[in-house]
Amino acid sequence: MTRRFNGRHMALILVGGFGLVIAVNLSAAVVAKRTFGGIVVENSYAASQDFNRWLNEAKSERALGWNAQVSRRPDGRLALALGKVPAGAVITAEARHPLGRAPDRVLTFAPDGPNGAVSREMLPAGRWTLRMTISAEGRQVRSESALR
Repeated sequence: MTRRFNGRHMALILVGGFGLVIAVNLSAAVVAKRTFGGIVVENSYAASQDFNRWLNEAKSERALGWNAQVSRRPDGRLALALGKVPAGAVITAEARHPLGRAPDRVLTFAPDGPNGAVSREMLPAGRWTLRMTISAEGRQVRSESALR
């Protein structure tokens, strides 16, 4: 036995369809809010005015040839393999959790052999973004690397 399609059926289809769309949108909004990692710059227009200066600074930093390869040690500290970095360079870093789920951590480094350095602080396991600064002889090199 079949029923005739009437206004009540149409109302149920409309309410169900719109309810589904609203539920999906709310779910997407909740997921987006929970995983928002923050902003990169406060004012994108103001940052764009400095962009060419940043490119020139990066070019001169690369010309110095200083570099540091980051690795984790079993004790939770970070080890750096330094390339062409002058002796006595000051190395600092800020470790940020990519999704902001853990507080940022400031790391300082002590020399570890002629071409190495090790962090004084331990960094918990997990994914981190490491922003490092190497300063020596009135110049500096900045880099960013992902740790897993």
